[in-house]
Amino acid sequence: STLRILGSVGEPINPEAWMWYYKNIGHEKCPIVDTFWQTETGGHMITPLPGATPLVPGSCTLPLPGIMAAIVDEAGHDVANGSGGMLVVKRPWPSMIRTIWNDPERFKNSYFPPEMGGTYYLAGDGAVRSADRGYFRITGRIDDVLNVSGHRMGTMEIESALVAKTDLVAEAAVVGRPDDLTGEAICAFVVLKRGCPTGDEAKAIAKELRDWVAKEIGPIAKPKDIRFGENLPKTRSGKIMRRLLRSLAKGESITQDTSTLENPAILGQLGQTY
Repeated sequence: STLRILGSVGEPINPEAWMWYYKNIGHEKCPIVDTFWQTETGGHMITPLPGATPLVPGSCTLPLPGIMAAIVDEAGHDVANGSGGMLVVKRPWPSMIRTIWNDPERFKNSYFPPEMGGTYYLAGDGAVRSADRGYFRITGRIDDVLNVSGHRMGTMEIESALVAKTDLVAEAAVVGRPDDLTGEAICAFVVLKRGCPTGDEAKAIAKELRDWVAKEIGPIAKPKDIRFGENLPKTRSGKIMRRLLRSLAKGESITQDTSTLENPAILGQLGQTY
C-alpha cells in the first residue's frame, strides 16, 4: 500500500508480464518506469516520465530530453515507424562510455561501427517504434534475431506470443540453433503454470503451443523444438542465462561457468525435446 512507483530493468518486459506487474504489485495505481539503459550509457536513456508519459505495456516509450535515439537499418538509414531495426543514439551525451582500457580501436569499431558512418552509438539491441505514438519497444539483442528460411524474427516476439497463452504458460525463453533445412531453427524453453509434463502429454501441449504461435505470428514462427522445465536457468538477480540455453539447444555439453546460476540442477531437466 506504500508503493508509489515501479521499475523494470535488465531485459525487455513482455506486455503480459507488464500487466501482471501493474495489477498485482501496483494494484493499478503505480506507474511502471520501464527503462532502457546500459552500463555503457551511464544512465537511463529511454523511459517514461512517471505521471507525465502515457504508458503502453511492454514499451519504454520515449527518450529522455537530449537523447537522440533512433532505429536504423544495417547501413545506418532511419526506418519508418512500425518497422524494426537497430537501436542507435545519434549524438553524444554526458554520461556515455569514453573508451575501452588500452584498446581505443576496439571501442570505435564496437560502439561506433564504420558501416554506419562511425558517428552513431550502436546499442546492440533491436527495437521498433510504434506507428501511432512513435514509442520505442526493445525487441532483444541484435544477436538474438533469428533467420528462419530468410525470415528475420526477434526472439522477444516469439516469447511474448508464448506467454500470451495465459491459461497455460508462465514463462518462456527462445533461442536459435543451426538447422540444415531452414538455416536456423527456433527452440523454445517453456515453464507452464502447472507441473512439468512428460511423454504424450508433453507432445500434446507442445503441439498446442506451436498452433498458438502460428495463429499469433504466423506459421514460420512455430518453434521446431519445445522443452519444458519447472524453471529456467537464471542468475541470482533473476536474469535468464541465454548462453546456456543456446548450448542446450545445440546439444552441446555445458562447459561454461555456471557458478552464478541460482538453480544449476534445472539444466538436466531441460534436455528432453518435444
